[in-house]
Amino acid sequence: MSDHTDERETFHHDPIGHAEARAGMTVGELADSYGEAGIGASDIHEAVDIYSEMLDDDVTTFFGLAGAMVPTGMRAIVSELIRDGHIDVLVTTGANCTHDSIEAIGGKHHHGEVTPEGRTEREHDETLRDEGVDRIYNVYLPQEHFALFENHLRDEVFSTLEDEGAVSIQRMTEELGRANAAVNEREDVPEDAGVLAAAYENDVPVYCPAFQDSVLGLQAWMYSQTSEFTVDALADMTQITDIAYEADSAGAMVVGGGVPKNYVLQTMLVSPDAYDYAVQLTMDPSNTGGLSGATLDEARSWGKLEKDARNVSVYADATITLPLVVAAARERHSTDA
Repeated sequence: MSDHTDERETFHHDPIGHAEARAGMTVGELADSYGEAGIGASDIHEAVDIYSEMLDDDVTTFFGLAGAMVPTGMRAIVSELIRDGHIDVLVTTGANCTHDSIEAIGGKHHHGEVTPEGRTEREHDETLRDEGVDRIYNVYLPQEHFALFENHLRDEVFSTLEDEGAVSIQRMTEELGRANAAVNEREDVPEDAGVLAAAYENDVPVYCPAFQDSVLGLQAWMYSQTSEFTVDALADMTQITDIAYEADSAGAMVVGGGVPKNYVLQTMLVSPDAYDYAVQLTMDPSNTGGLSGATLDEARSWGKLEKDARNVSVYADATITLPLVVAAARERHSTDA
């Protein structure tokens, strides 16, 4: 049997250790322990390591938020990151803006079921339809909250914008954040004013490039049919590309895929530089060729990431990975500060 010890050019003596899960561990200690292990655990560890560097003040952080992250309970994590100065640009969906606003003005999402005992999923959803309840996997939203949202948009948002001519989507989300904060305080809503309100109060621009694909977009279109209100879909491009162009160092935290992911990454295509850091949390596989699961290494080939950028993709449910990565990175960042 030949000895290949001297021929192993790509081999490093870095043996796998064993993660710990003991009582009293902090989330940061757990993430450090993941670094001893392999597969997804080591990816989580690397994501924490990279994201903690992105929290430095000299890094301009672009945060992409797709999926049903607000109605499934991730809302406070994002709003707290904004308030603490850890998000410089937020790119999200019209759905997340809609659900964030509903909670800001007094609506609530509720725990639900996918398939109750003794019923098929279809039978269950037919009953929910009859009862006026919308389902997002195992989360329920009573339909009357959409009526509340519609009135909020018409009375507090669109009516204040229609005299401004064609407004940018960012200007609309800014006004929505202002209105959410105002109503939340005026009505003494128990729930926090949320993501858009935090962005408004901290001068963080919120871009929603496919806002038409949501209840927010439907309501904007309906209002435009009988008023002077209109939206300029291209107006945001200059602002967000200017932010990227002027950044000394930039990082991308991408939660989910779709339009928010691409909008965050494509911003660097018209900048002389590219992202220095990037973390992706997704469940979509890369081998389908779709953008949502595409690796960040693939984005490097497009010039969206620097050749020497630190990046990692974590393939798991973002409602599990986002709190873990953020909490561990913030723990490390506060310790290092």
